[in-house]
Amino acid sequence: MDTTTLFRLDGRIALVTGGSRGIGKMIAAGYVAQGARVYISSRKPEACEEAAAELGPNCIPLPMDVSTVAGCKALAAALAEREERLDILVNNAGAAWGEPFEAFPEKGWDKVMDLNVKSPFFLTQALFDLLKAGGSAQRPAKVINITSIDGQRLNPWETYSYHASKSALIYLTKRMAARLIRDHVNVTSIAPGAFASEMNRAARDHGSEVAKAIPARRIGVDEDMAGAAIYLASRAGDYVVGDTITVDGGLVNASLGLSIDG
Repeated sequence: MDTTTLFRLDGRIALVTGGSRGIGKMIAAGYVAQGARVYISSRKPEACEEAAAELGPNCIPLPMDVSTVAGCKALAAALAEREERLDILVNNAGAAWGEPFEAFPEKGWDKVMDLNVKSPFFLTQALFDLLKAGGSAQRPAKVINITSIDGQRLNPWETYSYHASKSALIYLTKRMAARLIRDHVNVTSIAPGAFASEMNRAARDHGSEVAKAIPARRIGVDEDMAGAAIYLASRAGDYVVGDTITVDGGLVNASLGLSIDG
């Protein structure tokens, strides 16, 4: 058994949505470092191009708004003009919305559910032919959905559509995995906890305070996210199918609850 290249991604082609910043950029950087050619997509062309320039020549900007099915199809078509296969798709683009229950608006529901649940499904569908071309029994293609620990437990904020969307995406991961594995495409998800990003401003701006509630006593760093994403994308993760890996310093699965003695 040779494990020296177990986590390498040499020659692999990846697409990371929402790849210009935050968790998407962490993952893209990790893939580039392991030898992959990585396309990053976001709805802001300048941000996409700046991130790609920072990550080097093996990172290619492919800006697109994937919040609609038309956008998902356009991104798939743009990639198909450049590549004959896709080995790794990371569905990371997402949105959140917080507002009190009494005032929570329809647009706060639709925007979040469309981008967080609908888009991963329809982008994967649009890229299915390229993923099938990249997958084989010996080396399956990978679809990695970025979910959240907020799909596994409650946070203190009134983020109704975000909670619902991330829970839905965790279960959608299982349903997609059950179908796509027959075409040598493995579907999994990563549920991040507190990582500094535009999406998680509390971790970004008040990391030391947030860390007090985390069993590991720190927020996540780039290597934590990149490591999990590299594992799932590489040969090391080929036998993981349909599962969600929680990367949160123990908040979901290693936090002690209060007990009441009877």
